Amino acid sequence: MASDGISRRTLLRGTVAAGVVTAAGVGAGIAQAAPPGFYHPFTGYPITGTWQDHLNDGSLGGIDFGMGVGTRLPACGGGVVTNIPNNGTGGHTVTIQHDNGYRTQYMHLSQFLLGNGTRVGMGDVVGLSGGAVGAPGSGSSTGPHLHWHMINPSGTRINPLDFMAGGGGGGGLPKTTTEQDGVPGPIMWKRAQNWLRIEQGYTGPIDGVPGVNTYAALQRGVRGYGYTGPIDGVMGPNSWAGVQRLASHWGYTGPIDGAMGPNSWRGFARFLNQDKYN
Repeated sequence: MASDGISRRTLLRGTVAAGVVTAAGVGAGIAQAAPPGFYHPFTGYPITGTWQDHLNDGSLGGIDFGMGVGTRLPACGGGVVTNIPNNGTGGHTVTIQHDNGYRTQYMHLSQFLLGNGTRVGMGDVVGLSGGAVGAPGSGSSTGPHLHWHMINPSGTRINPLDFMAGGGGGGGLPKTTTEQDGVPGPIMWKRAQNWLRIEQGYTGPIDGVPGVNTYAALQRGVRGYGYTGPIDGVMGPNSWAGVQRLASHWGYTGPIDGAMGPNSWRGFARFLNQDKYN
């Protein structure tokens, strides 16, 4: 992320170069916490640009998912499709007008698949992803990815991950003292779960008790920090090394050896103590 000292553009290029953005698992894992009739179709892809990254870049907001050109894009909910070719910096854009008054927009598409006015159901494919630099429909994209945002009935752009989870925040979580004492505890893990809920598709409870689902989301969360192993919820040295690389952008200066200690936890906790994960 931008506040980690790694720009959205760098992450996009890096994840593509590392082969992390190839198609996998679209449509899997319907979110339990999503409003009725909606789900998060992109839990199998790394987030290469967060909502805050977009705001920092002067955008009105969005979430970027790294994926190869031509990936099929399912509708997150039912509605009526409108295609907007060459929509400024967003390039080819599909808008889905949902029956509840919300709109979904997918940007930087390489191909439209449906005609204007087509009614789709949740999970129906509405287009193919794009974003290759200079390719038709890519707009101002700097690498293959999907940009996703939603617009509420009042016309305000909103974070779709907040919508899918029923609202932002985690109920006013306190800051974790792990940043000072280097000892991970329930508050730190609640903040971790809330980060993973907001940005990595975690749909379990914010209970401070990490399990397989928390760890699987954590593995997705450190894809951008050099982790290339399976998303299986089993944390080994390679998974923890990814966490250490994340922590290194937040003050951790020790070895990247996959053995978490107080200094590793302090760096990770500094990342988690950002206000946006409250």
